[in-house]
Amino acid sequence: MNAPARTAGNQLATISLPIEGMTCASCVGRVERALKDLPGVSNAVVNLATERAAISGPALDRPQLVAAIENAGYSVPASLGAIELSVGGMTCASCVGRVERALKEVPGVSDAVVNLATERATVHGTADAASLIAAIRKAGYEAAPIADQGEAERAEAAARKDAEERALKRDFITALVLTLPVFVLEMGSHLIPGMHRLVATTIGIQNSWYLQFALTTLVMFGPGIRFYKKGLPALLRGTPDMNSLVAVGSLAAYGYSLVATFAPGLLPPGTVNVYFEAAAVIVTLILLGRLLEARAKGRTSEAIKRLVGLQARTARVRRDGRGVDVDIAEVHAGDIIEVRPGERIPVDGELVEGESYVDESMITGEPVPVAKAPGAQVTGGTVNQKGAFAFRATAVGGDTVLAQIIRMVEEAQGSKLPIQALVDRVTMWFVPAVMVVAALTFVVWLVFGPSPALGFALVNAVAVLIIACPCAMGLATPTSIMVGTGRGAELGVLFRRGEALQLLKDARVVALDKTGTLTEGRPALTDLDLATGFDRAEVLGRLAAVEAKSEHPIARAIVEAAEAEGIALPPVSGFESVTGFGVTAIVGDQPVEIGADRFMVQLGHDVAPFAGTAERLAAEGKSPLYAAIGGRLAAIVAVADPIKDSTPAAIRALHDLGLKVVMITGDNARTAQAIAARLGIDEVVAEVLPDGKVDAIRRLKDQYGKVAFVGDGINDAPALAEADVGLAIGTGTDIAIEAADVVLMSGSLTGVPTAIALSRATIGNIRQNLFWAFAYNVALIPVAAGVLYPALGILLSPVFAAGAMALSSVFVLGNALRLRRFRAPE
Repeated sequence: MNAPARTAGNQLATISLPIEGMTCASCVGRVERALKDLPGVSNAVVNLATERAAISGPALDRPQLVAAIENAGYSVPASLGAIELSVGGMTCASCVGRVERALKEVPGVSDAVVNLATERATVHGTADAASLIAAIRKAGYEAAPIADQGEAERAEAAARKDAEERALKRDFITALVLTLPVFVLEMGSHLIPGMHRLVATTIGIQNSWYLQFALTTLVMFGPGIRFYKKGLPALLRGTPDMNSLVAVGSLAAYGYSLVATFAPGLLPPGTVNVYFEAAAVIVTLILLGRLLEARAKGRTSEAIKRLVGLQARTARVRRDGRGVDVDIAEVHAGDIIEVRPGERIPVDGELVEGESYVDESMITGEPVPVAKAPGAQVTGGTVNQKGAFAFRATAVGGDTVLAQIIRMVEEAQGSKLPIQALVDRVTMWFVPAVMVVAALTFVVWLVFGPSPALGFALVNAVAVLIIACPCAMGLATPTSIMVGTGRGAELGVLFRRGEALQLLKDARVVALDKTGTLTEGRPALTDLDLATGFDRAEVLGRLAAVEAKSEHPIARAIVEAAEAEGIALPPVSGFESVTGFGVTAIVGDQPVEIGADRFMVQLGHDVAPFAGTAERLAAEGKSPLYAAIGGRLAAIVAVADPIKDSTPAAIRALHDLGLKVVMITGDNARTAQAIAARLGIDEVVAEVLPDGKVDAIRRLKDQYGKVAFVGDGINDAPALAEADVGLAIGTGTDIAIEAADVVLMSGSLTGVPTAIALSRATIGNIRQNLFWAFAYNVALIPVAAGVLYPALGILLSPVFAAGAMALSSVFVLGNALRLRRFRAPE
């Protein structure tokens, strides 16, 4: 049950809740009455316009308030945004399942996802953070709320992890130093000839046992105390975890050895032996496993660390007419910021002075620096090259592109993939099942085992307990997700939703929008063929001078082409637009006419000399224009949306991955077919409106299976949402990016094969991890129980069981870290 919200003294607590379903003033009155009737509520004010209720009182119970609103016939939205909590004390997959179950039992929780690798819980619903933290603590773990982390909070979290790693290293070294003499005294007698006699004739066997007892006690209740503090309470609650397995196994070996050392008469004849080395080595090896896990976990989140490291610490801001270095937190939108050569740009903004080239590879993954001039956008975290400039801050703090990227990566890393559901179902019951198997092993050996049966029963039961720790199973999926999504961010591919990481690998078809995705998204002059006797610069200058008077997009493309070539525009007079035909004007002292072929024919010009060029342009899906200067046909011109340089290679890479490529566009069929033919696109759906794109996606799903759609515009948002996985070009609109599952920051289509190949690599890595984690337990638990002993005389020592258990987790983490070497397909 949730504890009510209380405040100290006579102060009142206040809770604000959104309410759906209210339509009039009587609804407001009904909700207010329902709330005021609850015990602990002093006042309730409901606002119809904002659809929120503000409730105050000395003792408020949030779930009770929600229930009262729902009983009155209205609803409180279940997904009010997620509450993020850090969870401490989890060690294995069964811990994850236990925390999730505890959270889901809290009234008002609609969903809870816990990630072992990131040690985070993401909870959706109406429950408050205090109730969730209380539920986690009741389950035996520690929890604290995570705000939208800024640099200070991330630094604090990193410091905590570093401190934990240092503590593990200290405890492991201490345990190792204390355990080595125990191991040498006991196991040396079995492995080294003459060692047993040497011990017996020097300190004596009994004194050897006393020394082993003292050292093992120090190991278990010094560095190893963490296992007993957590494992035994969990066992008493009936919710055993990995710590419980270690605690029970090591205490069983220790307890038996204690009796053999100090009260041997209580044991049957022939069973008096000590297993102090098993207890000490188990604790030491598992501490080693934990230390290696902590180090590997730290490396899995290096992508976030690198991204955070890209944030500038200070900015040079103009204050009172001079540049002043201030902390990044003191920069405000609208500030003018100066950037010198080689400096990192502190926040997002727009250039107002100067020119330079900026290395934007950390955002886009593209290595070539980008030219920047006044009016250009710059992004915080990117690096200025040789020029100096000033820019106006447009986004600061959590609103910058880099901050949003970090947030997206963190959310994707914390997500739980569908493949994890199987692991959760298995591991929920895994530890209790292991306890049962260990108990059965003990009983079977005690009843049917050779002499000394009690010793065999104890050793084999302990081996089962130790070898079965499901750490590897719990780490198999989240570590691969962390490394995979982090590597994607470095390559300019952001997975906004973790599920996309699994779904994308199953895509059979990649559907592409044309404008802005395959092409640059803006008209440009692509062709200018001249008649004999005309000069390119002169013709382009006169055409641009006339078109500068027009507002048509094609006209703008011709003007931009002249500007790009540095051509000065001559004076124009007598401009006239002839509707449906073209434009005319006097440039200098000569008439200039620009228009379609029918306009030229009307003016008496013969377009036949350009027939071959016109035919080629038509085949390429371009609409030619003609220009006459001084009464003579001077040139044929084509303006089109040029294909991005990266598009042909991206299409080839998609085909190499075995995918079918389809273009879905609102453009005319002729142009679309021409572009498809040039690029080798398999299928074209042209002349469709936004709802037509959605219909096309549905048809492709029915025909081929999973579909990934790539788009960049507002009109692509419905199709992005309808596809199994939507990929948005990062240079596109915010609406498209919000509707997508994956964002390609570079604006290049090459990000699509990269995302798909990374998805396949990551899911393949997860499957490898799960196979080895499950195979390890399935294969070695029977060996630890002693099934090979009757036929082969083989038993698995608890010492080797502890080592194998630690190695399984390290193997899984090491395999996940291989994803850091992922390379984008050529």
